[in-house]
Amino acid sequence: MDNTTRPSVLVVDDEEINVMLLEGILEDEYTVITANDGTEALDILWHSKVLPKVILLDVQMRKMGGFETLKNIKADDSLKRIPVIFITADKEESKALAAGAVDYISKPPNPDVVRLRVKNQIELKNYSDHLEELVLEKTAEIMGSMDVMLQAMANIIEYRNLESGSHVKRVQLYSEALIDQIMGRSSKYVEYAYQLEILDPDIIIKSVALHDVGKIGIPDKILLKPGKLDPDEFEIMKTHTTLGKKIVESMLRNHDGIYLQHCRDIAYCHHERFDGKGYPCGVSGYDIPLAARIASVADVYDALVCARVYKAAFSYEDAIKIITDGSGSQFDPVLTKVLFDIQDEFMAISEAYK
Repeated sequence: MDNTTRPSVLVVDDEEINVMLLEGILEDEYTVITANDGTEALDILWHSKVLPKVILLDVQMRKMGGFETLKNIKADDSLKRIPVIFITADKEESKALAAGAVDYISKPPNPDVVRLRVKNQIELKNYSDHLEELVLEKTAEIMGSMDVMLQAMANIIEYRNLESGSHVKRVQLYSEALIDQIMGRSSKYVEYAYQLEILDPDIIIKSVALHDVGKIGIPDKILLKPGKLDPDEFEIMKTHTTLGKKIVESMLRNHDGIYLQHCRDIAYCHHERFDGKGYPCGVSGYDIPLAARIASVADVYDALVCARVYKAAFSYEDAIKIITDGSGSQFDPVLTKVLFDIQDEFMAISEAYK
């Protein structure tokens, strides 16, 4: 077998004779890498382009012992899945396994036992890696199908609402512009940038597509009314938030993760106000999910600058003034500042996707 394609094994022991013995047992089938103590082993691992498939680790070493070395390996996300087999003369099998070792070989090592246990662990590691690749591929496939489904659902709602079909696209692009400005100016918006990093901003942008999904349950006579809604009609219109939450939970019930969280939060909370006077729950301030606060600014801006069946379009300048005047009352004050900074970008998006 070509040395460049053979799996590698890292042998860590501060006794040269033990290293030579293990190297002699394994060198016919594996590329053997050696280290004289835990510190050297960690340095090798941190600088390796291709990680070893298995680590054979001595327990008793003068500079950094096996248990401390294993603790460092398990604390590193890039290394913790490498199987570690302890090799020692001490009877510490239970302690070794409790520390995270996958197996235990007594000294002096039996060559056949060493070969079989290394072979078994490499086969298990290869199988585990293959399963992980399949899961990642399947997850990507599911996420791609979900994106298409959500966009199709959003387009159906738009067409029913007599929109041009570009409203969802614009609101997504406005949301993306707000997010990019926040994350690109971390010194100015550091707290929001940190929150967005945790929340996965790409999924927020995709989830915005379903902000009005609940309108599918609103009667046409209300949804398409060319004038102002009366109080009873407005109460019915407001239910599109609670309907949207139910629809999202039904559609994504098998995807109970951040995608579901953002779709549900945006559909349910994008009409909440920063001062607590919104609907459906009247939550206020930072209790409103950040994704919904972003969607709110983007959605209202688009509603203002676009003509609807019940109103004419506002100018871009008037739309910015209305939203900034609502800073701290209707809208998150940080997001209104971000919008003000990039208002030309919002105008360009609106012009490009009429």
